[in-house]
Amino acid sequence: MPTAERIDLVLLDVGGPIYDDVAYRDALLRAAQELAAEEGRDIDEAEFQRVCDDHRQQQAGSLRSKIAERFFTPALRERLSDLAQRYWEYPASCLYDDVLPALRLVSERYRIALVANQRTEVLRALRRDGVAEHVDIWAISEALGVEKPDPRIFRHALREAGVDPANAVHVGNRLDSDVRGAKGVGLRTVWVLRGEAPPNPTPEQLAETDLAVRTLAELPDALEQLSS
Repeated sequence: MPTAERIDLVLLDVGGPIYDDVAYRDALLRAAQELAAEEGRDIDEAEFQRVCDDHRQQQAGSLRSKIAERFFTPALRERLSDLAQRYWEYPASCLYDDVLPALRLVSERYRIALVANQRTEVLRALRRDGVAEHVDIWAISEALGVEKPDPRIFRHALREAGVDPANAVHVGNRLDSDVRGAKGVGLRTVWVLRGEAPPNPTPEQLAETDLAVRTLAELPDALEQLSS
């Protein structure tokens, strides 16, 4: 673990830490079923889930691409992606119960930046569910035109906050886009093991992050540990 530095900014992902990733899985399945129906065939949902589970364990690449490769021709990837984006939304029931209590505690000590590969439409859900009131800095991929793990999205949040990487921690549930992306910019990381994270990460995967938690209820203590 790196030498402890004061934490001034907590960067936080949306899908996984805040909302259940099942919302995106369901949107992608609906899109795949619609495209398959146009070709007069069905999608085997069990096989679809096996692709999703394998993607979670590998922690690399795009789930959209893997679904397109398994069930469609490469030419249909963009249509699949566009349809999934259209159907992708977070109902209030997808908000994890531990989110708001954790954010209340975290926001008492740190500034919070939301850094996520999302449509700007997600702001409606975040405002509806009381999450937005705890966020100081916004870095939404659709608005910025870059996605994690691109360093520019992390640097945008740091620049807006006026904080050095050494004084910031990124909290996300993807090893490739969150943990590795943030590490590449010099951030410490907390890996949230839910959503698209593997249910049983390997020791090698766990070694890539500074700390791992399974719920946001553990986040305040994790941040305290990283700064002490």
